[in-house]
Amino acid sequence: MERIQFKTQIWTGADSLEELESISGRRIFVVTDPFMVKSGSLDKITDHLAEKNELDIFSDIQPDPPITKIVTGIEELQKFKATLLVAVGGGSAIDATKAMKFILKKMSKNETDLDLIAIPTTSGTGSEVTNFAVITNSDKGIKYPLVTDDILPKVALLDASLVESAPQNITVDTGMDVLTHCLEAYVSVNANDFSDALAEKAFQMVFTYLKRASDNGKDMEARQKMHDASCIAGMAFNMVNLGLNHGIAHAAGAQYHIPHGRLNTILMPHIIAYNADMSSGVMENPNRAAVKYANLARLIGINVANPKIAVRNLINTIIQLRKRLNMPASFQEYGLDEQVFKSTKISVARAALKDRTTTANPRVPTQADVEAILEESF
Repeated sequence: MERIQFKTQIWTGADSLEELESISGRRIFVVTDPFMVKSGSLDKITDHLAEKNELDIFSDIQPDPPITKIVTGIEELQKFKATLLVAVGGGSAIDATKAMKFILKKMSKNETDLDLIAIPTTSGTGSEVTNFAVITNSDKGIKYPLVTDDILPKVALLDASLVESAPQNITVDTGMDVLTHCLEAYVSVNANDFSDALAEKAFQMVFTYLKRASDNGKDMEARQKMHDASCIAGMAFNMVNLGLNHGIAHAAGAQYHIPHGRLNTILMPHIIAYNADMSSGVMENPNRAAVKYANLARLIGINVANPKIAVRNLINTIIQLRKRLNMPASFQEYGLDEQVFKSTKISVARAALKDRTTTANPRVPTQADVEAILEESF
């Protein structure tokens, strides 16, 4: 038996920010990053909240939020005596706020459990509807996934006006992260009919709208569709977990500091080939992952009877998309130093195998498997 529920209410579409004006009488602790404050973008949110509520802005958030920043945030929100959390930004701001919510609840022995409204300003992480958060131990260079329903936001607000000004590199990095979420949720060992339906829809939306959003950031239909696709994919993987692609990305990201979506995209063709066991040849009987990848391939017009040939065509299509989006094809093309790679490859592979997302991968990887994928990706 499976229990499937969606606890987060979703506000989406044009003018959804105006719904914030229904909130009153709260002490709202807003967590965001410095750019949102300096650019004035945060005003789009706070203008709807300031008149009826007391606000405190915590903007000391950086990519891959370290534990030290989270502790500082908790101290400040306690001083402010917050009654509501609002996270505004990309995955880092939302993840940091989730961690604050969780740790504060544990510190107060469940007496303090603040509601969280998550407002993403990138279209990629799906963090606004997931029980996942990733925090970083900067001293050790390790990322820790936090997985618990205690950090699920109460509300996810999806307004594409907040991503309209996102630069092309952020648009494609986050958009390809959505694609990774779709692929991994779909072949997860925990996949079910409900997660498959969500992953399939988001997968189609990425191939329809990501290139449009990349070419023209003012294309608001494409922007809103990618914003929705990110959330839909988040709902899918929140049910069934991810896989080795994210396991390696978490481990390698902490070491190499390559943007998460870009790192996932470099790894993606090699992960698909590994999961589908393409090295055994296209005429061999396809495994479960190959059959499922072939199903996705058909959704974007790759109609081939042989599942493994369909997978090969899907990999080539993803490589072509990556090229059209002006994304690097390898760690080396990104600029990673070869000596740094060689000195960290073994430790990255070990960390990837320990990552909680790797447990849902359709093939159980070995240390040698992960090292080989890293070598191919370099």
